[in-house]
Amino acid sequence: MRLKDQPASERPRERLAAKGPGAPTLTDAELIAILLRTGLQGANAVAIGAQLLQKFGSLQALARASVEDLQKVKGIGRDKAVTLLAAFTLARKMAEELQRESPVLDNPEAVVALLRDLNRVKNVETLQVLLLNTRKRLIRVEEAIDGTIDQLLVHPREVFKMAIAANAAAIVLAHNHPSGDPTPSDADIKVTRDLIRAGQLLKIEVLDHVILGRATAERAKDYSSLRELGHFYS
Repeated sequence: MRLKDQPASERPRERLAAKGPGAPTLTDAELIAILLRTGLQGANAVAIGAQLLQKFGSLQALARASVEDLQKVKGIGRDKAVTLLAAFTLARKMAEELQRESPVLDNPEAVVALLRDLNRVKNVETLQVLLLNTRKRLIRVEEAIDGTIDQLLVHPREVFKMAIAANAAAIVLAHNHPSGDPTPSDADIKVTRDLIRAGQLLKIEVLDHVILGRATAERAKDYSSLRELGHFYS
């Protein structure tokens, strides 16, 4: 069936416009079809997208294909091949840009530099989970809970659900002490050790737990690192 003969709610382009890039029902072949725009007699754009994936075996292999290789698939002319090449080139450039911009968070100073300004304005304790890839580069920061950690149960399930969803290889925990004193409490230490043990089971490393406060004349550093303080053992 030609795509234009389908109900509007079933066409890939309309579904993407309605539901956005997170539309869970769009297949790779349908996304390719949006770029191709049209098919040919006997095969709509989605079918041609499926043929491309079958020929090259994966999106990564398809992204590496040349214009000439793409044109070997029936229904792919020069214009469509160039459109696909442009889309994959943009995706690659975006990934490179993201990698350049994402900081490496392999030490507490880097964590504090990232979070200091954000936490200065908070007047309640907020536990933040920094999700990292295999190179310890930041994927994103998630806020887990607000309130005093001494009074709230920080459940490993909630913390690691975020990490699993982001395909993170490691996490860094961070939270602020509105009092300004970054000295860890007994509850901070217990929560950290509980999360370290949970991470070991899930093969997601907890690299550090950083507490942000404020520097004073007597205290030069405005943070403490539980790893540096020797609290990182299970």
